[in-house]
Amino acid sequence: MEQMTKITYRYLRTKKKFPSVWCSGCGIGIVFGTLIRAIDNLKLGKDQIALVSGIGCSSRMPVYADFNTLHTTHGRALAFATGVKMAKPELSVIVITGDGDGLAIGGNHFIHTARRNIDITTILLNNNTYAMTGGQYSPCTPFEKYGTTAPFGNVERPFDPCDLAKGSGAVFVARGTTYHVIQLQKLIEKAIVKKGFSLVEVVCHCPVIYGRLNREGSAVEMMKWQRKHAVSIESAQRMSPEKLKDKFLTGVLWDIEFPEYCEEYEKVIARAQGRS
Repeated sequence: MEQMTKITYRYLRTKKKFPSVWCSGCGIGIVFGTLIRAIDNLKLGKDQIALVSGIGCSSRMPVYADFNTLHTTHGRALAFATGVKMAKPELSVIVITGDGDGLAIGGNHFIHTARRNIDITTILLNNNTYAMTGGQYSPCTPFEKYGTTAPFGNVERPFDPCDLAKGSGAVFVARGTTYHVIQLQKLIEKAIVKKGFSLVEVVCHCPVIYGRLNREGSAVEMMKWQRKHAVSIESAQRMSPEKLKDKFLTGVLWDIEFPEYCEEYEKVIARAQGRS
């Protein structure tokens, strides 16, 4: 544990930006530490990373990280990240977003960035709500669950971020939780090294806003719910539909190969300039 703490602090702007804005018990800090350990395990230098975000609780992450960082406007993280990757294709570009930032105002960018298959790793923290702005329901709020803008229950069907990414053209799609941190670290590592657009959805607990509105208990109780309801894709293959009824899958859900956008665009430039 002490060694893990030392690794984490090595990558933080501890003298400038703390304490953080995150509530006590929030799952975002768990994801942040897991991302840092994944980057450290891959032996990537700070200057090899570009960490980009939009607006929201999870999108504050680049403020605290000692990498090349870009804290942008609401829903536009993938648009900015695309520009960074096109200008500096040698960088490992990682986008941090939430279910509101990434799939509501940023939904169109999400679809088309995946479709282009540009080499960007997107980590989407799904806490089922717009937590920073007061608990409004989001594109991932489950049916009949509560938000400050859905005081009688949400009547809209939620997105499945992984299915959306897969259908839009992502080459790597995975899901983890804030409870299963070892698995999550491995998934993030695989996503970073994958050539093309990759998504890691993180089922992330929000006890102060979403959990309180839906009476789901403390952070510990919400993480116990993750432990009970998450099933690895390998285990799911041995389970009946009845046993999987109220569960969600974790692990690598989709992994294919397809030409990467920056590399293909360079070929277009070469043809236009008569170099090929």
